[in-house]
Amino acid sequence: MKEKKQNIIIIGAGLCGSLLALRLGQRGYNVTVYEMRPDLRKTDISAGRSINLAFSDRGNKAMKMVGLEAEVKELCIPMNGRMLHDKDGNTLLSNYSGRDYEFINSISRQDLNALLLNEAESLSNVAIHFSKKCLGVDFESTTATFEHHDSKEKFIEDADCIIATDGAGSALRKSYYLERKFLFSFSQNYLTHGYKELAILPADDGSYKTYKNALHIWPRGDFMVIALPNLDASFTVTLFLSYEEGAYNFNNLTTPEMVLEFFKKEFPDAMDLMPNLVEDFFRNPTAPLGTIKCSPWHYKGNTLLVGDSAHAIVPFYGQGMNASFEDVVEFDKVLDMNLPNWESVFKTYQANRKPDTDAIADLAIDNFHEMKDHVGKELFQEKRKIEMALEKKFPKDYSSKYSLVTFNENIGYREAMLRGRAQDKAILNMLADEEISTETDIDTILQKVKTETQKILEDNEVAQLH
Repeated sequence: MKEKKQNIIIIGAGLCGSLLALRLGQRGYNVTVYEMRPDLRKTDISAGRSINLAFSDRGNKAMKMVGLEAEVKELCIPMNGRMLHDKDGNTLLSNYSGRDYEFINSISRQDLNALLLNEAESLSNVAIHFSKKCLGVDFESTTATFEHHDSKEKFIEDADCIIATDGAGSALRKSYYLERKFLFSFSQNYLTHGYKELAILPADDGSYKTYKNALHIWPRGDFMVIALPNLDASFTVTLFLSYEEGAYNFNNLTTPEMVLEFFKKEFPDAMDLMPNLVEDFFRNPTAPLGTIKCSPWHYKGNTLLVGDSAHAIVPFYGQGMNASFEDVVEFDKVLDMNLPNWESVFKTYQANRKPDTDAIADLAIDNFHEMKDHVGKELFQEKRKIEMALEKKFPKDYSSKYSLVTFNENIGYREAMLRGRAQDKAILNMLADEEISTETDIDTILQKVKTETQKILEDNEVAQLH
């Protein structure tokens, strides 16, 4: 694109917004970012609602693009697999991949965001303003109205285009459906479950209280607890539980006695690691889990939704941040196409990207059920053993659905979903029919899985499920 329009406003200085500001600044645009919260580098703004982040290959693509791969690696703790905990305290480490070099990383949201903000602000053509809430956007004039947090004074800023990276509660997206100036489709679907953040603190000697290099899961069918390691030897623990259903739910866990009874019965080994359990439980809020889809992401070639503002997802594939970072990579690719104007850029970006963001939203829901329930079942564990063996013996010929999504950053989420679901169905069907088992010759399994997967893909194509 002939870059005649140089001034860009970005609404939101979270992970996606700070990355986008950095990249657009590197490309020579004049970028002004407005963030409604205080500067997280000076004030703790997590408020018990920051699920730890799983950083993987798709996110790392973006770090390579902006030249920060080495700096981000310093913030990462590798997690090679899921450490499954049963009610008796027994554990099983289930690797994410049969290839030793494939793993995900636990990373601090605040540390990563601070790094991106510092890098963006180091550019003379990028300015970031905090405690400035966006009240709405006027599409006709390409202006946004903001309010100072302290004084409540309102002011209007204009630009050549406005890009919103302000998350699930996006002010720009709200303007899209309230103004009713064009046909705008929007859906917001909540799980029946919410989440509450807890913590495992470091041991008295400053060491980790449990195994460091894994994502810990306590799957219990209808609910679960997970824990991710932090650099200070603590773990960020998250309870996922129904608001209303089951013997224990967020609506009836109202006393310390009930909370302790629940954890003693369901998560006794986790409880032993958390003497701070009751304090954390009643101090930290319970937050909802929802999926947002909408269309179009742009209007009149002057406004655009990117990241969670366009496609918020639940956190169960560890891809929310990675997907938003990949948004910026895909947007950058479209800018390289030298299209004639912003409208062409935005239309091409959405056409290229939306099928993949819809796919990862659906996959994240799938993984919610897998993590809280299926991972503890024998048939699923057999499937994972076979997949690990296939990936180990045939690293170039087989990738599980999880590997396709998480480690194959050069294929889209939609392709990964279609191929991965077909493979899952093929293996589970053959295990149930006793056509294969963990004792079957691995070369035979590969051929059977390939043949059956192809049949399923072809059947789906005929049925127009693609």
